[in-house]
Amino acid sequence: MEKIIDENKQGEALILDQKDGNKKKLFIESYGCQMNFSDSEIVASILSNQGYNTTQNLEDADLVLVNTCSIRDKAEQTVRKRLKYYDKIKDKNPSMKVGVLGCMAERLKTKFLDEEKIVDLVVGPDAYKDLPNLLADVDEGRDAINVILSKEETYGDISPVRLNSNGVSAFVSITRGCDNMCTFCVVPFTRGRERSRDPQSVIEEVNDLWNKGYKEVTLLGQNVDSYLWYGGGLKKDFEKASDLQKATAVNFANLLELCAKAQPKMRFRFSTSNPQDMTLDVIETMAKYENICNYIHLPVQSGSNRILKEMNRLHTREEYFELIDNIQRIIPDVAISQDMIAGFPTETEEDHQDTLTLMEYVKYDYGFMFAYSERPGTLAGRKMEDDVPADVKQRRLNEIQALQRRHSLYRTQQHVGKVEEILIEKSSKKSDEHWSGRNSQNMVAVFPKEHYKPGDFVNVKILDCTSATLIGEAVGYSKNNS
Repeated sequence: MEKIIDENKQGEALILDQKDGNKKKLFIESYGCQMNFSDSEIVASILSNQGYNTTQNLEDADLVLVNTCSIRDKAEQTVRKRLKYYDKIKDKNPSMKVGVLGCMAERLKTKFLDEEKIVDLVVGPDAYKDLPNLLADVDEGRDAINVILSKEETYGDISPVRLNSNGVSAFVSITRGCDNMCTFCVVPFTRGRERSRDPQSVIEEVNDLWNKGYKEVTLLGQNVDSYLWYGGGLKKDFEKASDLQKATAVNFANLLELCAKAQPKMRFRFSTSNPQDMTLDVIETMAKYENICNYIHLPVQSGSNRILKEMNRLHTREEYFELIDNIQRIIPDVAISQDMIAGFPTETEEDHQDTLTLMEYVKYDYGFMFAYSERPGTLAGRKMEDDVPADVKQRRLNEIQALQRRHSLYRTQQHVGKVEEILIEKSSKKSDEHWSGRNSQNMVAVFPKEHYKPGDFVNVKILDCTSATLIGEAVGYSKNNS
């Protein structure tokens, strides 16, 4: 799976409205991708019904949970440092319980209980509903661990609380797990096989968010293009479904259309896509509905056919180019972003040049670029030698990042002089006098606040730009402002 990791959100302590009558305090922080932050909202909802209100003061907490990520070694090391810090707090508050959630919990399992003596419970991504039972086990002095991966769990029946929300945009999970066995990725082993959520529960959550004032939803999954609902069950078992189940199945293009029609004034985005599973019906649905944003995160990881094969990416460079051509033909003003790995095992200078020429062909709007780090438990970790020297990896990564900066500036410059609809999300980081929001292409725009407010759809004339930000002034509300 390709994950979009927002470095600004790492380790945020999440907070929600306090529920009357709840006496216990929960401190929960998340690391990793949007799916982890979405999962933390599910956990907080479950524990709210068990008497817990969230707190941002660690010292006050009865229960501390850290939702973990295994995608990069850096994330795991950060979590281990946090556990040591919790240990110091626990000296002052011995009754405080500490739990590890998420992908690291599944990957390391009993190691947390054996090695990190501070940890009281270990809970994998499919076991959050078991938290009340596990907390009871802790209270009775038993080890509390549940990392069993489910074939059915989608949490479709849990109404997530919205943690640290701006009240404007929200995530809605539609799939869990992943069947794509990319050799660099630990997700299939930590989150299990792919299964989809009942579309009716998705629409109900979308409608509920609209009724609560939200204006934008991002549909989330390890691989949203693989969404397939045929009454429940794993994606891989679809071939065994009945003729009726197959005839009435809902794929991702269908779900996207259902969402767009259910709330015509709400914006919809989705993440993450996989090139081998992205079909033209999805692109055509995006083009058909104005409220589906013209933005696709389409990770490629490498521009070299040889490396793509080593990664077990089930597409070639040429097939990727064909997909890009079709997307840009059907949606001319689309924005496309990438994930790229520098220095995958056996990568040569020729392979690296293939990546740079692929980037030149696409000219991505922005990207998420990393030097390869071996992840224990992955196919690459077990079977491939991490043979590209660290300095070579870093130099190649620097070249990829420099090229992306040029392309990002080229793309933002295309918007200067245009009037574009911006959904206001919050105050600008750099100025309390300016709003920050995004256009359909997911680009950040800043402009003077005047009389507008978060949640407004505003037409903004773009006057200038950097490689990452559009700068403009509002010229009035857009037609979508309700």
